[in-house]
Amino acid sequence: MSKSTRKSVLPATKSHGYEFQGPPGALVLSLGLPLVCYLAAFVCNDVSGCPIPSALHPRSLTLAKLKEEAGWPQDGIWGLASLRVSGFVLAYYLLSLVLQAALPGVVQQGVKLRSGARLEYKFNAFSSAVTILLGAAIGTYLDGADFALWTFIWDHYTQLITANLAIAFALSCFVYYRSFSVKAGNKHKRELAPGGHSGNLIYDWFIGRELNPRITIPVIGTIDIKAFCELRPGMLGYVLLDLAFVAHQYKLYGFVTDSIILITVFQSVYVFDALWMEPAILSTMDITTDGFGFMLAFGDLVWLPFIYSLQARYLAVYPVHLGLSGIAGVLAVQAFGYWIFRAANNEKNRFRTNPKDPRIAHLEYMKTSSGGTLLTSGWWGFCRHPNYLGDWIMAWSYSLPTGIAGYIVKHGSPVVMSHGDMVDGQGFISGGPVKHQVLQGEARGWGMLITYFYVIYFAVLLIHRQLRDEEACQRKYGDDWEKYKEKVRWRLIPGIY
Repeated sequence: MSKSTRKSVLPATKSHGYEFQGPPGALVLSLGLPLVCYLAAFVCNDVSGCPIPSALHPRSLTLAKLKEEAGWPQDGIWGLASLRVSGFVLAYYLLSLVLQAALPGVVQQGVKLRSGARLEYKFNAFSSAVTILLGAAIGTYLDGADFALWTFIWDHYTQLITANLAIAFALSCFVYYRSFSVKAGNKHKRELAPGGHSGNLIYDWFIGRELNPRITIPVIGTIDIKAFCELRPGMLGYVLLDLAFVAHQYKLYGFVTDSIILITVFQSVYVFDALWMEPAILSTMDITTDGFGFMLAFGDLVWLPFIYSLQARYLAVYPVHLGLSGIAGVLAVQAFGYWIFRAANNEKNRFRTNPKDPRIAHLEYMKTSSGGTLLTSGWWGFCRHPNYLGDWIMAWSYSLPTGIAGYIVKHGSPVVMSHGDMVDGQGFISGGPVKHQVLQGEARGWGMLITYFYVIYFAVLLIHRQLRDEEACQRKYGDDWEKYKEKVRWRLIPGIY
């Protein structure tokens, strides 16, 4: 590459350096995280149990037995994909694109780019999602739990993972290749992401080379690929998966439990709050700082919908009745986490907007040489990221309804009760052409590795965000940040971390 070409492609801002342990970490995550999605699908299933029985007795494990218990496709690895399923998934993405173009929406400018320019965004994700869900509601009214969408999702679950994974991979390759056409001062306001042009192919492909890749599609118009993926196919897909699992539970047992309703409501509120507040994404790190690569594409389209919905998928097979006391306990956890999250954010926002506000005027703070201020009392003196702590506490309410999880599916057991009946308070008789028992047995507790995985993952995610935030603060405040850390010692959990 000539010097003149290099100058036209690279932005003025230097790369921020490697994250995720650089290229080796990017490679491990790119290969490992998709495997986690498949592993969760096969290890926790309606064929043999959650986890599969052989996982509890690894010495007796054989490849043939593993395939049988995991429900491995009869045609092998090729059964993980389907052109028909991929076609329907592409149709879903196309519908999302058409609704974004056709439905009215709010047009708003994004934050100022390094070039001084601003990009325009059209927001109507909420109305788009409502339109799709109205169609699903009509179908459910007509066909009940047998509505084609719900049965399609359940019957082709792993193939849906593959289809969305393929789309994420294709998008990552497309935007990486296209990023090399970015030129300084271009009329389309294209820029490279500060942390995405290290020069290493694997790392830049993973982290995202171009900041806001856009494409113009005939009839539909200009689409911001990153903003589209952030809140449309994956977020709504999250809700659709949950609803499919609710329908499957009803189809199997003839009832819907309070636990799966609670989880579905919590997660739907989470999604629709994000869709309603869609313009808020313009100030997030995903939009302002991170490039669009495999990390965001996979996270938005595969990881979020398929990993975040694992609890509802578990409950579709093994119903859990919480009762009034159980519901109250879960709601208390959710309320406690939300109180910390909202109170901390309100305190910070009020201080930034009006430091003389009587509600926060008593708070202590330190001034920095850069002209900024850092709160050292109140919620932000309690720890450096109290909003993250509240967010993590709320995450527990997504998993607690599954209880002490784990079940075994016993096929061919003689049953004399109708489907949906309990067996000694420990399991259920499922319906369908062939009835079978679903009991906890020796699997009790081991299923928590699946149903509470979200809590563990979310803790890792928040710690990673905290480390990124503090690295940025260290660059911004310098020695003042060291003084601040002496005053506010704890990062997330006082006394622990």
